[in-house]
Amino acid sequence: MNTDNPYSTGAPQIINVCIIEDDEIIRKGYVRLLEADEFFFTSGDYGSVEEALSGLEANRPDVILLDIQLPGIKGVDALPEIKKRLPQTQIIMLTVYESAELVFTALKNGASGYLTKNTSFNKIKEHIKEVVKGGGVMSANIAMLVMRHFQKNINTPLTKRETEILECVADGKSRSKIATELFIDLETVKSHIKNIYHKLNVNSRDEAIKVARKDRYI
Repeated sequence: MNTDNPYSTGAPQIINVCIIEDDEIIRKGYVRLLEADEFFFTSGDYGSVEEALSGLEANRPDVILLDIQLPGIKGVDALPEIKKRLPQTQIIMLTVYESAELVFTALKNGASGYLTKNTSFNKIKEHIKEVVKGGGVMSANIAMLVMRHFQKNINTPLTKRETEILECVADGKSRSKIATELFIDLETVKSHIKNIYHKLNVNSRDEAIKVARKDRYI
Protein backbone atom coordinates (compact mmCIF):
# COMPACT_ATOMS: atom_id res chain seq x y z
CA MET A 1 0.00 0.00 0.00
CA ASN A 2 2.40 2.70 1.30
CA THR A 3 0.31 5.82 0.54
CA ASP A 4 0.63 9.15 2.32
CA ASN A 5 -2.53 8.46 4.31
CA PRO A 6 -4.14 5.05 3.88
CA TYR A 7 -7.14 6.15 5.95
CA SER A 8 -7.97 9.10 3.74
CA THR A 9 -10.80 7.17 2.06
CA GLY A 10 -12.46 6.64 5.43
CA ALA A 11 -12.40 2.83 5.29
CA PRO A 12 -9.68 0.92 7.17
CA GLN A 13 -7.17 -0.70 4.85
CA ILE A 14 -4.69 -3.48 5.40
CA ILE A 15 -1.41 -2.21 6.87
CA ASN A 16 1.81 -3.70 5.55
CA VAL A 17 4.33 -4.22 8.39
CA CYS A 18 7.96 -5.36 8.39
CA ILE A 19 9.78 -6.40 11.55
CA ILE A 20 13.52 -6.11 12.20
CA GLU A 21 14.31 -7.92 15.46
CA ASP A 22 17.19 -10.30 16.18
CA ASP A 23 15.30 -12.38 18.78
CA GLU A 24 13.54 -14.92 16.58
CA ILE A 25 10.96 -15.86 19.22
CA ILE A 26 9.91 -12.23 19.66
CA ARG A 27 9.99 -11.57 15.91
CA LYS A 28 7.91 -14.57 14.95
CA GLY A 29 5.52 -13.81 17.81
CA TYR A 30 4.84 -10.38 16.34
CA VAL A 31 4.35 -11.93 12.91
CA ARG A 32 1.77 -14.42 14.22
CA LEU A 33 -0.12 -11.80 16.20
CA LEU A 34 -0.22 -9.33 13.32
CA GLU A 35 -1.33 -11.92 10.79
CA ALA A 36 -4.14 -12.99 13.12
CA ASP A 37 -5.66 -9.53 12.58
CA GLU A 38 -7.40 -9.00 9.23
CA PHE A 39 -6.22 -5.38 9.03
CA PHE A 40 -2.49 -6.25 9.11
CA PHE A 41 -0.07 -8.38 7.17
CA THR A 42 3.69 -8.79 7.39
CA SER A 43 5.60 -8.60 4.13
CA GLY A 44 8.92 -9.41 5.77
CA ASP A 45 10.68 -10.19 9.04
CA TYR A 46 14.43 -9.95 9.49
CA GLY A 47 17.04 -10.66 12.14
CA SER A 48 19.36 -7.80 11.20
CA VAL A 49 19.46 -4.50 9.35
CA GLU A 50 21.87 -5.93 6.79
CA GLU A 51 19.40 -8.70 5.96
CA ALA A 52 16.47 -6.30 5.88
CA LEU A 53 18.05 -3.79 3.49
CA SER A 54 18.08 -6.40 0.73
CA GLY A 55 14.32 -6.89 0.98
CA LEU A 56 12.68 -3.74 2.30
CA GLU A 57 12.43 -1.92 -1.02
CA ALA A 58 10.58 -4.89 -2.52
CA ASN A 59 8.36 -5.21 0.58
CA ARG A 60 7.55 -1.46 0.61
CA PRO A 61 6.04 -1.61 4.12
CA ASP A 62 3.81 1.08 5.57
CA VAL A 63 5.40 0.56 8.99
CA ILE A 64 8.61 -1.02 10.26
CA LEU A 65 9.00 -2.25 13.84
CA LEU A 66 12.72 -1.77 14.42
CA ASP A 67 14.74 -3.00 17.39
CA ILE A 68 17.46 -0.62 18.59
CA GLN A 69 20.04 -3.16 19.75
CA LEU A 70 20.83 -5.41 16.80
CA PRO A 71 23.91 -7.37 15.73
CA GLY A 72 25.91 -5.46 13.14
CA ILE A 73 24.29 -2.12 12.27
CA LYS A 74 22.31 -0.81 15.24
CA GLY A 75 18.67 0.03 14.63
CA VAL A 76 19.06 3.69 15.58
CA ASP A 77 22.02 4.03 13.17
CA ALA A 78 20.08 2.39 10.34
CA LEU A 79 17.22 4.89 10.43
CA PRO A 80 18.67 7.47 7.98
CA GLU A 81 19.45 4.81 5.36
CA ILE A 82 16.02 3.18 5.68
CA LYS A 83 14.26 6.57 5.42
CA LYS A 84 16.40 7.44 2.39
CA ARG A 85 15.25 4.28 0.63
CA LEU A 86 11.66 4.36 1.90
CA PRO A 87 10.77 7.98 2.77
CA GLN A 88 7.04 7.25 3.15
CA THR A 89 7.54 4.32 5.52
CA GLN A 90 6.91 5.01 9.20
CA ILE A 91 9.38 3.47 11.66
CA ILE A 92 8.60 2.59 15.27
CA MET A 93 11.52 1.77 17.53
CA LEU A 94 10.66 -1.19 19.73
CA THR A 95 13.19 -1.65 22.51
CA VAL A 96 13.97 -2.43 26.14
CA TYR A 97 16.06 0.73 26.48
CA GLU A 98 14.63 3.78 28.26
CA SER A 99 17.18 6.48 27.48
CA ALA A 100 16.46 10.12 26.69
CA GLU A 101 19.54 10.26 24.48
CA LEU A 102 18.46 7.23 22.45
CA VAL A 103 14.92 8.60 22.13
CA PHE A 104 16.12 11.93 20.78
CA THR A 105 18.64 10.30 18.45
CA ALA A 106 15.97 7.97 17.08
CA LEU A 107 13.51 10.81 16.50
CA LYS A 108 16.20 12.98 14.91
CA ASN A 109 17.13 10.10 12.60
CA GLY A 110 13.57 9.68 11.36
CA ALA A 111 11.65 7.44 13.78
CA SER A 112 7.91 8.06 14.12
CA GLY A 113 7.66 6.45 17.53
CA TYR A 114 9.52 4.86 20.41
CA LEU A 115 7.90 2.00 22.33
CA THR A 116 9.27 -0.29 25.01
CA LYS A 117 8.89 -4.03 24.54
CA ASN A 118 6.64 -4.37 27.57
CA THR A 119 3.97 -2.45 25.63
CA SER A 120 0.92 -4.68 25.18
CA PHE A 121 0.42 -6.02 21.68
CA ASN A 122 -3.02 -4.40 21.38
CA LYS A 123 -1.36 -1.07 22.17
CA ILE A 124 1.33 -1.74 19.57
CA LYS A 125 -1.35 -2.31 16.94
CA GLU A 126 -3.06 0.95 17.94
CA HIS A 127 0.26 2.77 17.68
CA ILE A 128 0.92 1.29 14.24
CA LYS A 129 -2.44 2.63 13.06
CA GLU A 130 -1.64 6.00 14.61
CA VAL A 131 1.69 6.47 12.79
CA VAL A 132 0.09 5.41 9.49
CA LYS A 133 -2.37 8.26 9.98
CA GLY A 134 0.52 10.67 10.49
CA GLY A 135 0.83 10.65 14.26
CA GLY A 136 3.82 10.12 16.52
CA VAL A 137 3.77 7.57 19.33
CA MET A 138 5.59 6.89 22.59
CA SER A 139 5.09 4.55 25.50
CA ALA A 140 3.81 6.40 28.57
CA ASN A 141 7.08 5.87 30.42
CA ILE A 142 9.08 7.19 27.45
CA ALA A 143 6.84 10.27 27.20
CA MET A 144 7.43 10.90 30.91
CA LEU A 145 11.17 10.53 30.39
CA VAL A 146 11.09 13.13 27.61
CA MET A 147 8.93 15.48 29.68
CA ARG A 148 11.31 15.22 32.63
CA HIS A 149 14.21 16.01 30.32
CA PHE A 150 12.68 19.33 29.31
CA GLN A 151 11.78 20.24 32.87
CA LYS A 152 15.34 19.98 34.17
CA ASN A 153 17.33 22.82 35.69
CA ILE A 154 19.38 24.31 32.85
CA ASN A 155 22.05 25.39 35.36
CA THR A 156 23.03 21.83 36.20
CA PRO A 157 26.74 21.22 36.83
CA LEU A 158 26.43 17.78 35.23
CA THR A 159 27.20 17.00 31.63
CA LYS A 160 24.57 15.42 29.39
CA ARG A 161 26.16 11.98 29.81
CA GLU A 162 26.50 12.36 33.59
CA THR A 163 22.84 13.34 33.81
CA GLU A 164 21.81 10.32 31.78
CA ILE A 165 23.86 7.99 33.96
CA LEU A 166 22.48 9.48 37.16
CA GLU A 167 18.94 9.02 35.81
CA CYS A 168 19.75 5.36 35.22
CA VAL A 169 21.14 5.08 38.75
CA ALA A 170 17.96 6.71 40.10
CA ASP A 171 15.93 4.11 38.19
CA GLY A 172 17.74 1.39 40.14
CA LYS A 173 19.92 0.12 37.30
CA SER A 174 23.27 -1.47 38.07
CA ARG A 175 26.51 -0.07 36.69
CA SER A 176 26.89 -3.03 34.34
CA LYS A 177 23.34 -2.57 33.03
CA ILE A 178 23.97 1.15 32.48
CA ALA A 179 27.13 0.31 30.52
CA THR A 180 25.20 -2.12 28.32
CA GLU A 181 22.28 0.23 27.68
CA LEU A 182 24.45 3.24 26.88
CA PHE A 183 26.96 1.26 24.80
CA ILE A 184 29.93 2.28 26.97
CA ASP A 185 32.33 0.22 29.08
CA LEU A 186 31.98 -0.35 32.82
CA GLU A 187 35.06 1.70 33.72
CA THR A 188 33.61 4.70 31.89
CA VAL A 189 30.41 4.40 33.93
CA LYS A 190 32.42 4.24 37.17
CA SER A 191 34.42 7.31 36.14
CA HIS A 192 31.25 9.28 35.37
CA ILE A 193 29.70 8.32 38.72
CA LYS A 194 32.86 9.45 40.54
CA ASN A 195 32.63 12.82 38.75
CA ILE A 196 28.93 13.09 39.62
CA TYR A 197 29.64 12.56 43.33
CA HIS A 198 32.41 15.17 43.20
CA LYS A 199 30.26 17.78 41.43
CA LEU A 200 27.30 17.26 43.76
CA ASN A 201 29.55 17.09 46.83
CA VAL A 202 28.10 13.76 47.95
CA ASN A 203 29.50 10.36 48.89
CA SER A 204 26.73 7.92 48.02
CA ARG A 205 24.17 6.95 45.43
CA ASP A 206 21.23 7.94 47.63
CA GLU A 207 22.74 11.36 48.41
CA ALA A 208 23.40 12.00 44.72
CA ILE A 209 19.81 11.13 43.77
CA LYS A 210 18.38 13.26 46.60
CA VAL A 211 20.43 16.34 45.64
CA ALA A 212 19.82 15.92 41.91
CA ARG A 213 16.06 15.60 42.34
CA LYS A 214 15.85 18.52 44.76
CA ASP A 215 17.73 20.78 42.36
CA ARG A 216 15.99 19.33 39.26
CA TYR A 217 19.15 18.03 37.65
CA ILE A 218 17.25 14.83 36.82
